[in-house]
Amino acid sequence: MIKKWEIYNSDEQKVKEICEKYNLNEVIGKIIVNRKVVNDDDVRIFITPTRDDFHDPFLFKDMDIAVNRIIKAIDNKENILIYGDYDADGITSTTVLKKYLQERGGLVNTYIPNRLDEGYGLNKEAIKKIKDMRTDLVITVDCGISGIDEVEYAKELGLEVIVTDHHEVGDVLPNALAVIDAKRKDNTYPFNMLAGVGVVFKLIQAISIKLNLKAEEYLKYLDLVCVGTISDIVPLEGENRTIAKLGLMLICVTKNLGLRELIKSSGYKEIDSNTISFGVAPRINACGRMGHEDEALNLFLAETKEEAIKIAKKLNDYNVLRQTTEKAIYEDAISKIEKENIENKNSIVVGGHNWHHGVIGIVSSKVTEKYYKPSILLCFEDDLAKGSGRSIQGFDLHDALTKCGDLLDKYGGHAMAVGLTLKKEHFEEFKARFEEVAKKANIKEMIPTLYIDEEVKLKDINMDLVKSLSILEPFGEANKVPLFLIRNLKIDSIRALSEGRHLKLSLRDESMVINAIGFDIGSLAEEYKIGDKIDVVGTLEINSFNGFSSVQINIKDLRKSY
Repeated sequence: MIKKWEIYNSDEQKVKEICEKYNLNEVIGKIIVNRKVVNDDDVRIFITPTRDDFHDPFLFKDMDIAVNRIIKAIDNKENILIYGDYDADGITSTTVLKKYLQERGGLVNTYIPNRLDEGYGLNKEAIKKIKDMRTDLVITVDCGISGIDEVEYAKELGLEVIVTDHHEVGDVLPNALAVIDAKRKDNTYPFNMLAGVGVVFKLIQAISIKLNLKAEEYLKYLDLVCVGTISDIVPLEGENRTIAKLGLMLICVTKNLGLRELIKSSGYKEIDSNTISFGVAPRINACGRMGHEDEALNLFLAETKEEAIKIAKKLNDYNVLRQTTEKAIYEDAISKIEKENIENKNSIVVGGHNWHHGVIGIVSSKVTEKYYKPSILLCFEDDLAKGSGRSIQGFDLHDALTKCGDLLDKYGGHAMAVGLTLKKEHFEEFKARFEEVAKKANIKEMIPTLYIDEEVKLKDINMDLVKSLSILEPFGEANKVPLFLIRNLKIDSIRALSEGRHLKLSLRDESMVINAIGFDIGSLAEEYKIGDKIDVVGTLEINSFNGFSSVQINIKDLRKSY
């Protein structure tokens, strides 16, 4: 796939100022400026955030109402129920709030809806069950902002509801006692990109301030808050960066037995954003995807090492099952796409029988990544087709569905990801209509862009430079791992690995040699040969093998030099 290469045009004067003030090398200074972190205080927070950099939680609308009602519920020994979500953000949100309120003497139950049977968010059947549990106060975490009818129903049953959420707000707010969401149209909080667990963190911070507790009483939960924040792929900037950077340090010494055992069982040695994104988050999310959401919650609430080890093993097993299921659906989907030549169209809409609801969204992401086109995958069940879709930059998937709304039973989501349900009999008509919408958007003219931080020579690349990049951690959304461009490298050796999946090269210039690895581009071993001159875009990393460490390029794209 052809990709566009775009090199950042850095403000050299600003780079110089930052490097001099914070004693940074020029490459690091440029990357920070490329991330649009140029204000003096923002640079300081980006490099060395502290606990004093958290905003006042009472800047949230309704925070004072929520805090007073929760304290009252604790004092009066009322039954509090936390209604969460089945993903990593929802599970950590539920865990943090439950543990914190129980430490204050609260009587706390939890409810996590089953993804396969109930779907996302509040539902009336669950609310009826919650009422039957003699609940007095419901607090939603990572959900609730779209539950207009459900909150009204809860009120009719005599339940009081506090909504805490971070998702987009519609034209009408739920008629709850308090609605804490920085995406409210009347928001006064200075940062509106927190994850659901970040909003919970602000809630327990506010309660602590109201009760005159030490800051440690809420800061000690930053390990789980960090996990939920990184897992939810929110931008790691502003307050999210402070949460992630401080939280990763706390994870290294975490007292949460479940988190400790999950990291250990994942096989990751270093604790960084990669460990959370690729080791911890998939295992938590696998529980919800496979219909065992309570297991992830139980892991983080585990009180003995033996219990934590036992549940962590279950999470690993669910993740293996998720991977196997995902692989089977992906192979089936690709087979259908290529058989019907769907990859030549502007959009990819494909359906199949016995596809698992819980993983269909991940497969859609992989299909979109492979073909760089919006994709919708649907599972046929009886007379319905249910599924998920993923998009590319520049194509609003949710808006596209509104143009097909008369064919859909229901749908929701945002520009980049959606869920939808339609009658099976409307599948072909929907497929054709969606393709027309994509065609008008000129999808075939959209190509992925690699944003390059710096062009370097091989002589500029060394262990010290690569190690210095750690100051930019944690990496994630809005702070991607830096990309470097190196031109005119001669191929010394080239071969495919792992049954042709990956690419291994040795590259040289006039005086130096460096190894390079390219994941999922093994087919290029047939296009390039020893002696070819190439330009490479990739990340720089340290490869350790048999006690020897060296710098290598992790290739994201390459092309012949001209």
